[in-house]
Amino acid sequence: MKSYSGFAEYYDLFMEDIPYEKWCARITGILRAHGIKDGLILDLGCGTGNMTEILSDAGYDMIGVDASEDMLAEAMEKRGERNILYLHQDMRGFELYGTVRAVICIFDSINYITEKEDLVQVFRLVNNYLDPDGLFIFDFNTPAEYAREERISYTDECDGVYLIGRNDYEEESGINEHTVTFFVPEDDAGETYSKFEETHVQRAYSIAEMKAALEEAGMKFVSVEDEQGSAADESTRRCLMMAKECGKAEDCR
Repeated sequence: MKSYSGFAEYYDLFMEDIPYEKWCARITGILRAHGIKDGLILDLGCGTGNMTEILSDAGYDMIGVDASEDMLAEAMEKRGERNILYLHQDMRGFELYGTVRAVICIFDSINYITEKEDLVQVFRLVNNYLDPDGLFIFDFNTPAEYAREERISYTDECDGVYLIGRNDYEEESGINEHTVTFFVPEDDAGETYSKFEETHVQRAYSIAEMKAALEEAGMKFVSVEDEQGSAADESTRRCLMMAKECGKAEDCR
């Protein structure tokens, strides 16, 4: 099953504990620290648009790009009166009408790019569509995250919908296969359930690999932090990295 073709309907239900407002505060803090207080922002791998909406409410003009039609359908259904442009595109070949002040790609969306050549291509496109000296903010899971024993299997339940998850991580290749199985009640009594399953494939990247890909794509690395905003190292499980557009402005390096 194609990733997020079945999960899309229940994504927000199982992500309701994610502190989106806290993440938005951190992202907007970084943007403003770099002088980006308004203007056009691209949310790459926007999913159901949770962060896209919050950044729109914060005063930014938002574009959301995602490869899943089902996730975008959820995003468009709930955007209300917000002036958000959603585009159904694969991040490996996305196209915009012009440049943007910043690009964000969060909640480990970049880990779905499993080939290093494709990763460099994504970064090249980001560089191409950024304003001169524009900012790129993205997070990613490292090998330290995927190797955690707690990730091997887990269960969850929300509003009568049950989820069983399992991760199979191959250290040598860095590939992680995350299989989620849903049991959805077919009646109010919860006596009959429908079962469906999908598998999400991601790749772990080290900080060194991400920096090398940025350099190959022609971007300028700025910094990398852990989830608390401190300097990250190779033991950090989830990193937040910043890079800048290079090539349009003079003396960008």
